[in-house]
Amino acid sequence: MTPLGRSRRQLAPFYWIVLAGLLLVGYWTLPIAGRVVIMKEDAPSDLWPRYRFVDEARAAGDVATVTVSDAEPWSYVTLWVQGAQAIQQGDASARAGIWAWTWTYVVPPGEGYTIVFYRDCHTGCVERGRWVVGIPPDGQTRGAPTKLGLVMPRPDRDWHGRSGWAVEVTYARRAEDIFWGIDDLAERVSGHRAMGLQVLVRVDYEQQQTLPRPGDYVELTEYLGYLRRLARDDRLQDVYGYIIGSDVNTADAMAATPGVLISPEWYARVFNGYGEEMANAANAVQVIRSENPAVRVIVGPLRPWVADQGGSGHAGAPWLGYMDDMVRLLDESAKSKSRAGVPMVGPDGFDVQAPGQPDAPEMAGTLRSDEPTTDLEREAWGGAQAGFRIYEDWMAIINAYPTTRGLPIYIVSTNTFDRQAGIPPAQNYPAGWLTAALGAINQEPQVAALVWFLDQFPHSDEWDWFSLTEQPGLLVYAAREFDALLGPD
Repeated sequence: MTPLGRSRRQLAPFYWIVLAGLLLVGYWTLPIAGRVVIMKEDAPSDLWPRYRFVDEARAAGDVATVTVSDAEPWSYVTLWVQGAQAIQQGDASARAGIWAWTWTYVVPPGEGYTIVFYRDCHTGCVERGRWVVGIPPDGQTRGAPTKLGLVMPRPDRDWHGRSGWAVEVTYARRAEDIFWGIDDLAERVSGHRAMGLQVLVRVDYEQQQTLPRPGDYVELTEYLGYLRRLARDDRLQDVYGYIIGSDVNTADAMAATPGVLISPEWYARVFNGYGEEMANAANAVQVIRSENPAVRVIVGPLRPWVADQGGSGHAGAPWLGYMDDMVRLLDESAKSKSRAGVPMVGPDGFDVQAPGQPDAPEMAGTLRSDEPTTDLEREAWGGAQAGFRIYEDWMAIINAYPTTRGLPIYIVSTNTFDRQAGIPPAQNYPAGWLTAALGAINQEPQVAALVWFLDQFPHSDEWDWFSLTEQPGLLVYAAREFDALLGPD
């Protein structure tokens, strides 16, 4: 992976000054194999790769054709134009030791754009070179930050100039698939970042199987290989963090393999190598950080109020017992590796679920919209929270252990779904609930994000009753609130 693509954040100020000066004269080249070349249209012709327009299509909306040639026979190549993948036309051609590839693309709007050529995309695209056409847009939009976010936000959503959160999902076993695979993921990430959003990516092993099966080291190798590919890919260097799995305390998380459950021990094994020899770096944290030290590695969320699995503590609340065991094991593993000289193997944060329950029995006599600010301590669960404030229970466990204390918490799944009664948010959302939830979270400095599940699901109508884009039933009020909350502070 090239120095520019791999760790832009880590370049010393001196190098940024040098880079700026070289860009002014038209190109930048690194004297190493697999160098990055940045050129303007009038750049010298002795640099590789070289770019040539086949036609004169230059106006926005035109279909343009460009040929990229190189002295190296790169495999698994791709071309991206202003964050979108171009269409390759046939195989590479070779003549006199020069290889050439041809792509077509729709010219984006604006006064200019950037064309980027990538190689070795089967293991994580490495930027080989880029071409600046005209005057491209000036980086990313950066608005005032907000903790609000959406799972699967639609690309054209108006964020009112605010820098919020976007959550995407990908699957190791669908790496080449449409939408769920790495190429479409990279396009969505590019679009979100262009709007100034922070992007979290949840990585599952397969649909209906969140992680490799316990003890299956073939599946584990495949999963870790995909994490390595994601972390290495230059198109994904601006991802804020990777979430490792989801709902791991439930049977639903492994529905594709009935009877198989993810124990706290196996989750900690996958995440940061719990129980393995110190020299064994085959775990999510070490694999990701070996490729991209700047990206966060985030513990996946548990589902509250389910008893599929428990733990050694928190009688009456199995989900908290599981959480306690899992965090304790992550903490033990991080401390053990640190003592052995392996630094930074703890998590960078925790994704948690905090669903609202405006119709909980404990809400009797209280406005349903005030549920996010109301303690719903259920006696039968040993005082565990029965509503939105479950995030406080998760936080207490996280803060009980040395290596996790104070880590950021991301509420990456909230709405008012009553799972037990089967009532979706479109049926039970009380106007004002999201406003109250954000108000509560804005008072919690440890909680970095409040993400509604979800904005849109383009594949089917399965999640329409949760969608802020579709706005069925009572969700029209949630959608209006979301937009209003993005307004000026």
